[in-house]
Amino acid sequence: LNSFAAHYETGAPIPSVLIDRLLASRHFLSAYACCRQLSFGYLDMAWHSIEVDLPEDLDIKAYEEAAWGKALVLPPSPIEAMMSPSFGHIFSGGYAAGYYGYKWSEVLDADAFSAFKEEGLFSKEVAARFRTNILERGDTREAMELYEAFRGRKPSINAMMERDGIVPKEEFFGDAEI
Repeated sequence: LNSFAAHYETGAPIPSVLIDRLLASRHFLSAYACCRQLSFGYLDMAWHSIEVDLPEDLDIKAYEEAAWGKALVLPPSPIEAMMSPSFGHIFSGGYAAGYYGYKWSEVLDADAFSAFKEEGLFSKEVAARFRTNILERGDTREAMELYEAFRGRKPSINAMMERDGIVPKEEFFGDAEI
């Protein structure tokens, strides 16, 4: 920010106290948002992985709660409402059992960017590996093969967790019993 952001009249840089406040708030509710996104994926997969006819007396509310409850941090609001009837992405949006792709793309994005962070944001070598192994190859091989050729390993969630300020329990609690 200091290289380009300045007050429009005085030219003074943004006060460091404001930058500190922005940095301190950047992860506010990020773990909640992550779990919410996962809950949508669980719900989508539950509806699209049914292999038998559902009983006519199925309690849809209970089915939904069992499916997405694994990742809910807070109860849905309002509690009487249901997500499924209004979840256009999974029923009319072409996602059918693919909503998890949102979170998966975040994993790939953060993990790929971490290669640049590790070797230099403007590293020509990393950029060339990305171009050669991902962009130029397109759909010529399995996506995971292409990613592994670029990264040298399978994707990891660690970069996304770090980016979002989500600290693994072990790191947060240290040696304490969890």
